[in-house]
This record gives sequence, C-alpha cells and structure tokens, in this order.
Amino acid sequence: MRLSTKGRYGVLAMVELALQYGKGPVSIKEIAEKQNFSDSYMEQLFSALKNAGLVKSLRGARGGYILAKDPDKIMVGEIIRALEGPIEFAECIDGGGNMTCIKSPECVTRGLWKEISDSISNVIDNRSLQDLLNK
Repeated sequence: MRLSTKGRYGVLAMVELALQYGKGPVSIKEIAEKQNFSDSYMEQLFSALKNAGLVKSLRGARGGYILAKDPDKIMVGEIIRALEGPIEFAECIDGGGNMTCIKSPECVTRGLWKEISDSISNVIDNRSLQDLLNK
C-alpha cells in the first residue's frame, strides 16, 4: 500500500489550517505557496475535504478555508479516507477490515493481512491534527 500525493498533501494542507485555527480563513493560494503545491491541485483536494465535512469555505475578499471542527477532533484517517477512499492494505480485505476473497476461509496469510490493515487503521484513526502539531 502506498499513500498517494492526495493523501500526503491533504494531510499537510490540513496541518496548515490547524496551525491557523481560530485566526480566520486561510486561502488556497497561501497554503499552496507555503507547501509548494499548485493552486489547482489544492482546489481539488479542498473540494473533497469540504464534501467530507472536514473544512468550511468562507467567501469574500478575506475568504478561504477553516477547519470544520477543532484540530483535536479531526483524525488523520478521516482526511486520508476523504481523499483516497477506503484504506486497503491487501485486495482481499476491504476498507472496513472485512475479508472479501472467496479463498479467505482457508487462506493461511489472512490473519497477517488483517492484522496489518487493522494496525494501519488504528494509527491513523487515533492520531489527530492536534497530535501532529504537538510533535
């Protein structure tokens, strides 16, 4: 499993919003410049993040984006899933950790793949934006 640029850049962009939390909206241009990303790519990411209810957009001359909730309430897993979809370590395990392969009842590696998948989910679902800021 490899996290795409959507997931990596999305988490970094959300960290930028978390750094500015409570100080007003942050423009896509500002985030893109700080992280050296393209504005258009950031627009795509923020559209998905807004649809997932993780950010709010504010219009106007001083508009931009703000976090939809406190940084300690937004988990990294939420961000990644909003941008990447379900997290699947192996094709035989769906994003919810369920076995989907017809051979899974007799598969000797099934437990290993599920354990790895569950471990990844456990880490990203228990790490908030605030946790990243505190590191």
